[in-house]
Amino acid sequence: MRTPRLCLLLAFALLVPVVRPSAAADAAPTVATAQNYRGWKDAIILRNGVVEVVIVPSLGRVMQFRFAGETDGPFWENDKLFGQPMPAEPWKAAHGSFGGDKTWPAPQTLWNWPPPDIFDTAAVTASVTSDKSVILLSPVSPRFGLRTIRRITLDRAAPVMHIATTYEKAAGDPLAVSVWIITQLRHPVASFLPVPLDSKFPTGLAPQWPAPEGAVQRKGDLLQIARLPAKSYKIGNDAAAIIWVGEKYSLRISTDRTAGADYPDGGCIAEFYGNADPYPYVEHETVSPLKTLRVGESHTATNHYVLARRTSRDPVADARALLTPTK
Repeated sequence: MRTPRLCLLLAFALLVPVVRPSAAADAAPTVATAQNYRGWKDAIILRNGVVEVVIVPSLGRVMQFRFAGETDGPFWENDKLFGQPMPAEPWKAAHGSFGGDKTWPAPQTLWNWPPPDIFDTAAVTASVTSDKSVILLSPVSPRFGLRTIRRITLDRAAPVMHIATTYEKAAGDPLAVSVWIITQLRHPVASFLPVPLDSKFPTGLAPQWPAPEGAVQRKGDLLQIARLPAKSYKIGNDAAAIIWVGEKYSLRISTDRTAGADYPDGGCIAEFYGNADPYPYVEHETVSPLKTLRVGESHTATNHYVLARRTSRDPVADARALLTPTK
C-alpha cells in the first residue's frame, strides 16, 4: 500500500522531465584535417557531435554545414566541379560557382565585376587553434591591400556555427569598405527576410532592387521569397537575419545590426539573390557597416548560423521557429 507521501512523490516525478546529460555537451569540438571531401584532399572537418562544418582551404570556402553523420546540408555545392582546382578566372568557368560560403568586399561599386584577385580565386592558409577553431588566412589583395582572416567556431553542443570575418589593411591608400559574406544555399522551399519595426524601407525592401512580380509575399513581419528558375534577381533590407527553409532543414544566418551606422547598398544589412537555372541556388548575404581602413587597421563582422530540422509542413512556421527579435 502506497503512503500519501509516496504517491505525491510519484506524481511529481511524472510531471518533471528527466534531463540526461548529453555526451556532446561535455565534449569539446574536434577537428579532422587532410580529409578527402568530394575529391578535394585538403578538407578540414570541424565537429561538435551535433553538427559538422566542411572547410576546403584550396577553394577559400566553407563548403558545407550539416548535421553530424549526414551527407547533405543546406549549402549548395556544384556537383559539376567536385574535386576540381580553382581556375585562374572562375567567373569564366563553364560550370559556374563552386558554392559554399565566402567573402567579397562591399560595396560592389568598388570593383564592379569580376570579383577582385584574392577574393574569389586564391587558396587560403588554414590553422587550428587550441580551442578548436579553424582560422583561414588569405594572401594580401594587390588591388585593395586587404587580407582576410576568417575564424570558424562551433558551439560546444548546439547546431550553431560562428564565422568572424576580418579585413586587415596591409598596404595601400585608405579604403572605405564593408565586410560582405555570401552563402550559397540549395533551392529553397522559401527564403525569409524579417521586416524590422524600425525599418527605413516603407515596403520592407530596398527600393533599388525591385522584386519580380509574385516573387515576394508579405507574411506579417516576414517577407517570404521564392527563387525563380527563369529569372535571376536580388533584393534586400535592413534586417539582421535571413532564413532559408528547405525540404528537411531550416537555416538562420544573422549578424549584428548597428543603429545609425553607414551601410552600403542604400542601407541594406541582409540580402537575397536568386540564381536562375541551370544553377539552382540562392545566396543569403550579410554586409557590415562601412569603415575606412588605413594600414594596420582592421574591420570584423561575425555571422551566426543556426541549423534546425523542419518540424512543420508550413515553411512560415519553421521560419518563425528560428526567428529571434529583430534588432
